[in-house]
Amino acid sequence: MTLAAAAVLTATVASAQNLDAGKSPAKLFADGCATCHRSPRGLAKGRFNLTLTWFLKDHYATSSDSAKALASYLESVDIAPRAAAKTGPRSPRSARPVQERQ
Repeated sequence: MTLAAAAVLTATVASAQNLDAGKSPAKLFADGCATCHRSPRGLAKGRFNLTLTWFLKDHYATSSDSAKALASYLESVDIAPRAAAKTGPRSPRSARPVQERQ
C-alpha cells in the first residue's frame, strides 16, 4: 500500500509542467498582471532589464524565460510610443498674431 502511494505521488510530481510555456508576453501580462495593472505602460520605466527580470522571476514569473520575455515586453511597450512620436509628423505651431507697438 505504501509503495502504491509513493508511486502515485511520484507520478504526480513528475507530470508538473510550466503553465506559462508557449504564452506570448502580452498573454503573460493579461493572465498575471492585468488584475492589478490596467496597462503595461510605465511599469518598466526607469528600470534596467536585468533587475526587472530578476524581480519578475522572484515574485511573479514561473521561469526565467517567462520573466525575460515579460520584462522585454514591458520595455517595448514603454519605448514604442516615444519612437512613434519622434518619427511622426510634427504638429504646426499655433500662429499668434503679432501685436504692433503703438
